[in-house]
Amino acid sequence: MNHEHQSSGQQLSPSVDAWRDVVASYQAGHALPRAAYTDPAIFELEMQGFLRDHWFCVGHEAKVREAGDYFLATLGGESIIIVRDREGTLNALVNVCRHRGSRVCLTQQGTATAGRFVCPYHAWSYGLDGRLLAARNMPEGFKNDQHGLRKLAIEVVEGLIFVTLSEKPLGLAHVRTALSGGATAYGWANAKVAFQETYRVHANWKLAVENYMECYHCQPAHPEYARRHTYARPMDQNGPADEAADARARAMGIEVEPVDFYGRAAHVGQEAADAIRSALMGESQTASRDGLGVAPLMGRFTDYDGSSVFLDVGPLSNFLAYPDHGIIYRFVPVDYQTTDLEVIWLVKSDAVEGRDYELANLTWLWQVTSEEDKRIIEHNQQGVSSRFFTPGPYSLQEAHALRFVDWYLHEMTLAADSLSQDLASVQHV
Repeated sequence: MNHEHQSSGQQLSPSVDAWRDVVASYQAGHALPRAAYTDPAIFELEMQGFLRDHWFCVGHEAKVREAGDYFLATLGGESIIIVRDREGTLNALVNVCRHRGSRVCLTQQGTATAGRFVCPYHAWSYGLDGRLLAARNMPEGFKNDQHGLRKLAIEVVEGLIFVTLSEKPLGLAHVRTALSGGATAYGWANAKVAFQETYRVHANWKLAVENYMECYHCQPAHPEYARRHTYARPMDQNGPADEAADARARAMGIEVEPVDFYGRAAHVGQEAADAIRSALMGESQTASRDGLGVAPLMGRFTDYDGSSVFLDVGPLSNFLAYPDHGIIYRFVPVDYQTTDLEVIWLVKSDAVEGRDYELANLTWLWQVTSEEDKRIIEHNQQGVSSRFFTPGPYSLQEAHALRFVDWYLHEMTLAADSLSQDLASVQHV
């Protein structure tokens, strides 16, 4: 594909040109053109604008309860230290030394020794808030306060930690609204991480997200999931089951109002988010082998209501709440054809493994489902990469995937326009 186009006499960046080609060839109601999933220039634009500008969940604050506790998060090759300082504040620090760029923190999770991070290259040391504490043998006039680790915006909503690479972060009002039903009622702020697992998927991140957003594939590809969730069936078949589950939840004082802030105009200046309740099949209490509970009830639940709640935030963060446990489902773009799927299981903070829950029972369904997802997404990428791939139309059962693609197209076009304006400004200087 030729990306050496000219616009008004000026050469655009290869990523912007590549995006113009995608938009020009996109057919409404269909999957994205091949290049959206296979062209590294598109991924470059996503990292320059779209993914940079949105919030993404990096995990649960239960992992950083005490001062000095930290873990690393990544996005498109960027490494971020999530750490709690001595004042109890959570910080998101770019894991790049301000001296010559080495990674400062090399271990995935732990507690900072003596309340500081020391770069292994030249021993510059930084406080838990990113301030430069010491730098050996520097010239006269060197100022420590001008060389601290770069800090990113960070917010905690119902125990979930969100970070953005943007210097002008989107608001989180819609996110708080969406999570106020599911995460709040389900007690996620008072949860702990029981287990987490990462699946390396050799496919573009959008194929992974689209797969999560629809359940047209669930009956043929996820038999265990489909036997337990009405979401695997066409939505117009689930009305009575959803209404019954909703009534049981309301009787316990738990209300989850459906919200959708992924419309093009509804979220201007705000991060996109949504929430939807969906019934479980038959008498299932939760997502388990036998349909029975696997952990202590969470939040305001006094009994099982026979449903689950899906929650989505921005382009990369998805959540699933059951009365007795929660799932954080993180999509982490590594490069244009590599994605990490990180699954994190939450339980009540005082639940004890071996007494209150068995890990194998707790994790069984979403381990099985995630392994199946890895396989089908990689097959999807292999087919999309074919020269013979032609985008097909979405089915009625893929409405959420189509909504995501529509939103993605809108947001990416804004990012491309903004980059074009920036390039034009630089060329006129």
